[in-house]
Amino acid sequence: MATLKDVAELAGVGLGTASRVVSGKGSVSQATMEKVRAAIDHLGFQPSHAARSLMLGTSQTIGVYIPYVTGTFYSPILSLIFSSLREEGLNMVVAFGSGKLDERSQVLEGVDFLNKRGCDGVIALSNALHEQDMEVLGARARRLVLLNHYLKPVAQQCFTVDHVLGGRTAARALLAQGHRDFAVISGPRHSIDNVERVSGFLDELAGAGIDVDGVWVGEADFSPDGGRERARELLGCGYPFTALFCANDDMGIGALSCLYQAGVPVPAQVSVVAYDDTLSAEYAAPRLSSVHMPWNEMTTNGLNYLLNICYGGQRPTEVASPVGLTLRDSVGPAPQD
Repeated sequence: MATLKDVAELAGVGLGTASRVVSGKGSVSQATMEKVRAAIDHLGFQPSHAARSLMLGTSQTIGVYIPYVTGTFYSPILSLIFSSLREEGLNMVVAFGSGKLDERSQVLEGVDFLNKRGCDGVIALSNALHEQDMEVLGARARRLVLLNHYLKPVAQQCFTVDHVLGGRTAARALLAQGHRDFAVISGPRHSIDNVERVSGFLDELAGAGIDVDGVWVGEADFSPDGGRERARELLGCGYPFTALFCANDDMGIGALSCLYQAGVPVPAQVSVVAYDDTLSAEYAAPRLSSVHMPWNEMTTNGLNYLLNICYGGQRPTEVASPVGLTLRDSVGPAPQD
């Protein structure tokens, strides 16, 4: 395999001159540049990633941390980041949460792994980090972007939505259909965005005169299995409800499956609203109404910000992204009987 030294010897130039031609940095005459390029073509020289990183002073790589690999939620986000980076001539390294550590420790371990692999910057899709963690990261915190999370010390690097408003939006859709009897399948209580979604939902109900202390709330793990099990528990306890709010789409799909198997028609008897508006919501049966999270916009804005910090440029960024609601077949008027 040809080396840069081989290129320099064949072109009859110094090693430093050949390095400047390969990296594109520094002044080299046109004639010398043509000789070096001819030597590169003749030898089939390709600089290693490590050598290129040394020449450029960057790894040309962005790290991405996601909590887990299962399900379909993170796949479109990773695909968007990857395609955007490739358009810039960059690449990415992905780290996942793993092991028996708590979620916060997993994020810190994952970000540390990506930093030690030489990533120029890191995008973390997690809301488990605390403000004091930014002090632990030190200077590396300046090249960290958080998606779906907000920390005051790095406010400009956080790209998220108003989840309280998202919960309120779900409640308004059901109240507008005349529903007065509600149930909730919540995500994990330690998840900040879940707490905000559910609190926004219940606050909107309270403002409409609903006794929220009597609303049935079951906690699950954001998975379809969790949604199905909580829905089965809800049906089994005899609690009367005509509207169900699920704190993410996966749990909503699991709940739809349980209701179908139990012979409960949706939306004729029970209306269901979920959260995130992922692709799976469109293909559920019936199609699942869901609070729209603008993931494409959030991801693009966060990535643009990080690329500007790492490589310069003026790529457009907006910190705030509005939530919405995509109404589909799973919501209908409250049954009159």
